[in-house]
Amino acid sequence: MKTETGSMIEFDFEVDARGLLCPLPLLRLKKALNEVMSGHIVKVMVTDPAAHLDFGVYSEQAGHTIIEYIKDSDCRIFYIRKH
Repeated sequence: MKTETGSMIEFDFEVDARGLLCPLPLLRLKKALNEVMSGHIVKVMVTDPAAHLDFGVYSEQAGHTIIEYIKDSDCRIFYIRKH
C-alpha cells in the first residue's frame, strides 16, 4: 500500500487482525514482534477503532516505533519497527 507520501513501506511480517476486538489485535502484534528480529517491521491491519490507543501505549512502553499509521476507511494499518 502506498502511504500519503506515495512511498512503499517494506515490512518483514504481516498481521491481519481485521474483525478482532481488543485485546486480540494487541496480542497478535505482541506475538508477531516476538517472532521477528530487532529492526524488523511488522505491518498490522485492524478494524478495531481503539487499536491505535493500545498500540501507541504498548509501543512506547516496550520501546518499539510506530513508523507509519494509515487510516483507510474502516481499516487501519500500522507499521511498527521492533527495537
